[in-house]
Amino acid sequence: MKQLILMRHAKSSWADSSLADHDRPLNQRGEEDAPRMGQLLTGEDLIPDMILCSTAERAKQTVEGVLTECSVEGEVVFTRGLYHADPEDYIVLLQELPDAIGRVMMVAHNPGMEYFLSMLTDTREHMPTAAIALIDLPIESWGETNEDVEGKLAGFWIPKEL
Repeated sequence: MKQLILMRHAKSSWADSSLADHDRPLNQRGEEDAPRMGQLLTGEDLIPDMILCSTAERAKQTVEGVLTECSVEGEVVFTRGLYHADPEDYIVLLQELPDAIGRVMMVAHNPGMEYFLSMLTDTREHMPTAAIALIDLPIESWGETNEDVEGKLAGFWIPKEL
């Protein structure tokens, strides 16, 4: 079995309207929520072996905040492929992972993340900013990841409920 952690980036700022969407940073709430979710991952013993993250500034800052409270020893990979990704984009990235990785976290954006969560688990969950979904996947190899995999939503957390 493999485990997938999906995390939507924390709350971003709209204060500077001259910034491109890709360049928007976190706002104060986002800066507070990201470390809180890192504490959750540590407390639940859900440390990922690897993190795949969108190249958007708000996603990168989310990972930085998570890492202040969660000691991930594995690689953190920033990929443009997760910026406004569709479920198919998530699948391709997962299929390329080495099988030595047991648990991976993907930090990205809606609506693609909610679509991907729904496709994998057949559940409808709204993922507000900084939400985390834990999915158990009945696969032995990441290469087996496809749209027909029937994962189980094993956990779901949002910052305001912690």
